[in-house]
Amino acid sequence: MKANRRKFLGMTGMAVAGFALPRPVKSNTAAPRVVVVGGGFGGATVAKYLRMWGGNIDVTLIDRGASHYSCILSNLVLTGSMDLESLNLGYGDLQTKRGVNFIQGEVQHVDPVAATVTANVGGSLTTFPYDKLILSPGVEFISPNGNYDPERTPHAWKAGPQTLLLRQMLSAMGPRETYLLTIPESPYRCPPGPYERACSVAEYLMKHKSGANIVVLDGNSSIQAEPKNFGNAFNGIYRNVLTYVPGARILSVDSTAKSIETTKGTFQGNVLNIIPNQRSGQIVTSTGLANDGTGRWSIVDPLTYASPVYPDIHILGDSQATGQPKSGHMANAQAKAFADAIIRAFNGEAPDPHPVTSSACFSPITSEKAAWLTASYQYDPVAKAMKRVDASFAEADQPTSDGMQQMFQWANNIFADSFS
Repeated sequence: MKANRRKFLGMTGMAVAGFALPRPVKSNTAAPRVVVVGGGFGGATVAKYLRMWGGNIDVTLIDRGASHYSCILSNLVLTGSMDLESLNLGYGDLQTKRGVNFIQGEVQHVDPVAATVTANVGGSLTTFPYDKLILSPGVEFISPNGNYDPERTPHAWKAGPQTLLLRQMLSAMGPRETYLLTIPESPYRCPPGPYERACSVAEYLMKHKSGANIVVLDGNSSIQAEPKNFGNAFNGIYRNVLTYVPGARILSVDSTAKSIETTKGTFQGNVLNIIPNQRSGQIVTSTGLANDGTGRWSIVDPLTYASPVYPDIHILGDSQATGQPKSGHMANAQAKAFADAIIRAFNGEAPDPHPVTSSACFSPITSEKAAWLTASYQYDPVAKAMKRVDASFAEADQPTSDGMQQMFQWANNIFADSFS
C-alpha cells in the first residue's frame, strides 16, 4: 500500500519535470498559427502550454461556451455536496496571463485543403486560417433506440444544465422509489465515473429517501475501473439499497414511460439516469476523422496526435483512439506531450521518441472517504502505440478520509494547470 501510494502521489502532481522543454519557436520567423477547437482540459491545457513554451506561436482557442464546467467532481453536485458554480472554469487567465486569443463560437466547418476553420461567432460566420489545427471536442452521445428524450431521462455526463436537472430529479424522489442508472459500453468518458455516481446516489438515498433504491445497469460484463473498491462498496455498505446488473446492454429506452429494455430484461424506474454510448465530438466526425474500426473514434499518431488523413490536424483527449483512458487528467497529460511535439515540429525537429502520459483519478466511495486509481502509458516503437506501463498501475487498497482530502487537492491542481 505505501509503495503504491507514493507512486500515486508522485503521478498526481501537475509538474512537467519529465519533459526536456522544447526550444521556443524562433522569433525571427512568421508566427505559426495554431487553432484549438474545444476548451476542455485537453484544449485549454494545450493552448496554455503552446504559449508558455512556444515563444511567438499565435494560439486561438474556440469554444461554444464562455467557460467550461468541469466533469471532475460533478457527481458531488448531484447530491448537494458541491455547488455547480464552484466547477465553473473560465478562460480569463489563459487570455490575460498566457496571451491566448479566446473566441466564443460554434465551429461549423473545417476545410483541410484551405487550412481554415469556420465558426459562428455572435451570429456571423468567421474564418480562421491555421498552420496546425487541434481538435479536442470531447464526446458526443449515441442516442439509444426507442422514445429517448435526454430532458426526461438525463445523462448529466457533460457538467452544466443536465447536472442541475438530474439533481432536481434526485431531490424530488419519494420513499420506496427507484433510480435507474445505465453505464455505457466501453470506451467512454471517465471509466470510474458511473460507479462513483452509483455510490454517491446510493448513499444519498440511504440518508434521505427511506426505502428508495438504485439499480445499476452496466452495459459491460464487469466493473471497468477500481473493481475492488466499487465491488466492495456495492456488496458491502450499499448492499441493501443498490442492485448491480452487469452485461445489461441497452436495447431501447422509453423516456415517457420511464422504462429501459436491456439484454438482461426490462426495468422500470422513477428517475432514469441514462448515460448513452459515446463517440468522438461532432466536429471530428463531420471532418471524416472518426475512422477507427468502430467508426466512433479518431486514429492518430501517438507521437504527435496527428491524423493520418490530414497531418496538420491533431486530435486530443476523449476523441482519440490511442487506447489511453478518456479522462480530464489524461487529456491534460496528452496536451503537454503534444505541445512539446508541435513546438519541435515548428523548429524542424523530430518529436520525442518515447513520450509518457499519466492518468490518475479519485473516486468518492462515501461522502467522507475516497479511493484512487492510477496508470502511466509509454510509446512502444515496435507496436507504434501507447502501452500501459503495468508497474505503474495501482488501485487504492480501500477508501480513506485522507483520500477524500487529496481528491480536492488533485482536482484543484488539474484546474489550475489547465486553465490558469
